[in-house]
Order: sequence, then C-alpha cells, then structure tokens
Amino acid sequence: MNSTINRRKFLGTSASAMALATVPAVARKANAQGAGEVRVLVGGGDWGKANIDAYAKPFEAETGIKVTAITDQIEMAQLELMATTGNVTIDVVNINQGAALPAAAKGQLEAIDYSIYKPEELEGLVDFAKQPFGVAALIYSYVMVWNTETFPADKPRPTNWAEYWDVEKFPGVRILESGQYGSEGPWEEALLAAGVPADKLYPMDIDAVFASLDKIKPHVRRWWATGSEIQQIMHDKVADVMNSYDGRAGILINQGAPIEVNWNQAKLNWDYWAIPKGSPNVVAAQKFIEFATRASNQSVFAQLIPYGPSNLNAYKTIPEDIGRKLASHPDYITKSIPMNMAWYGEVGADGLSNADRLVQRWNEWILL
Repeated sequence: MNSTINRRKFLGTSASAMALATVPAVARKANAQGAGEVRVLVGGGDWGKANIDAYAKPFEAETGIKVTAITDQIEMAQLELMATTGNVTIDVVNINQGAALPAAAKGQLEAIDYSIYKPEELEGLVDFAKQPFGVAALIYSYVMVWNTETFPADKPRPTNWAEYWDVEKFPGVRILESGQYGSEGPWEEALLAAGVPADKLYPMDIDAVFASLDKIKPHVRRWWATGSEIQQIMHDKVADVMNSYDGRAGILINQGAPIEVNWNQAKLNWDYWAIPKGSPNVVAAQKFIEFATRASNQSVFAQLIPYGPSNLNAYKTIPEDIGRKLASHPDYITKSIPMNMAWYGEVGADGLSNADRLVQRWNEWILL
C-alpha cells in the first residue's frame, strides 16, 4: 500500500506539486452523485481488495447505497483543492495520522457523527481511534524482529530496546530504520533504550535521541528506508536483530523464514477513515465509516489482510492463530507505544516542524 496519504510515507504538500494533474480517474467521472451513493478511496492491491470485500460490497448489500470504490492514489494537495474549491469528488478517504492531523487543523475534514454508533462498538474502539475528524481504520506497528537461527527460543534474546542496545550481552548484526523522513525513524527506540519511560517519550528530547543513537551507530550495519528494503534484508538473513514493519515480517514468517516478532515495546501507527469537507454524500459517508469500524466487519478485514483492527471486539471472532499476528491484539497493545504524530507536526517559531528538525539533525549525524 503506497498511497501518499494512506500509508507510511506521507510526503506532505511540499512534495505534491504534480498532484493536481493526477486526480483519480474514477473520481473525476463522479461529479454528480445521488444521496444513495458514496465514493470511497479504498486503495490498491491486496489492501484495496480487502477493503472492497470486507466493507464496500457488504455495505452496499446491507444499505442499498451504491459504493464507488476508488483504487487510485491521492495526495494532500488534492484533498486541499477539493476543500478550497468545493468540488469534492471523494466522500471517504483512508488517511494516515501524518496527513489527517494537518488536514483536520485546516478544516478540511468533516466531523464524525458518533451518535449513529452502537455503544458496544464505541466501547470496542481503542481510545486513540476515536477522533473528531476520523475513526481508525487499521493499526500496524514497528517491531523488533529476531533471526531465530542466531536467537533461538531456548537462548537469551533482547526483549526490549535497552537490551537491543546491549551489544555485549546480545552480540549480533543490527539493522535499524533510517531517520531520513523525520516523521518516522529510530527515535522512540533510542529513547526507550536510554531508559525513558514509554509514557514520557513526548515531547521528545532530540539531543537525548541522538546521544542514544551515538552508542548504537557503530554496531548498525545498515539503515533501511522502505518496507521492501527491510523485507529483503530479513529474507536474505543479513541481520540477527532488527526493527521492521510487522506486516513485512509477517509475510516472511508465513513463507517459512527463520524470523520471529518481539511485540514488546512495539510502536503503533494507524490510518483513519475520514470525510473530506463538503462531501455531497456526507450522510452516506458517515454510515460507511460506522459500518467499516464495526467489530464483525473488521474481523473479516483482518482475516483477508494482516492489519490489526481498531475495534478490539473484533478479536472475539478472529481465529487465535491469526489474531496473534496482528499489532492490536489485546495482549500486545497494552505493552506497545502509540506514536504521537501531533508532536511530529508541531511547528516552532522558526517555521520548522519537529519532523523537519529530525531530518536536519539526521542528515548531519549520519555523515559523521
């Protein structure tokens, strides 16, 4: 899933100069929709197919509301253009934290109508999933991964980031994520390794982050930048212990690779279902998001593609062998750290966000 506002590499409006020429073809054709229709950005590939099978088709069958599933990508400039011109061509978007927060701050997203949700569904949704501007669609995580040939289950393993940093007690080749994107990098891991409690990570002390990274830097063979890159690293057995997206590790585990996920101190991130401001089908859009965040429907989705439900009641009907592979499993989520993307987006008097500051610092530090 590589959509610029839908998954892990949110590029921001500064990188969206060409976006205005790439409005999804399906959306361009859908300028005049009736109240009985809703246009949903479902994404492409297996992710889009799972959204269609778990949500779009059954929603249409239950409500009679026609769903136009849009599988193209969208960038932030397109969302802003729709809001400013009033020509809203998509009714529901799947948008990550890094894009949703600034969009909401600019008034580009409709308020979610939680009055249409059943109490048991609201209770099942994790707290961070329920925002005024959106409801979490799925949860994924950044996790520590062991090579089980180096760290078999009957031998000592690093079980937290402080132990990952302990190269004498747990020798082996290390791999960590690059910090080149700013809004994601080994920042939280570095602070946890330095002994900062999980509930005290934010606001981040950037000096402390890099002081901790100084200690592990000589022992890191490579800093990965994309999901495909870390997946190949794990596949080729280049490292003994590393961090990775949980989904990338899960793919290889299902293929029989000698790796295992450590869910302790995992770093959680998530996408939202949201409604662009001025949607002409806002009532249908509200109904679609409510439908897509019910426990029963998220259970179906999680069994089609390995991303964690935001409604934890879904685990009542997800088979245990599947549930144990998902980031939001009730046994994992209590020992995981939700990422605070609002902190990354905070802008100082110099006009730089915290993410910008991390990028600048990283670019200087990595060359030392």
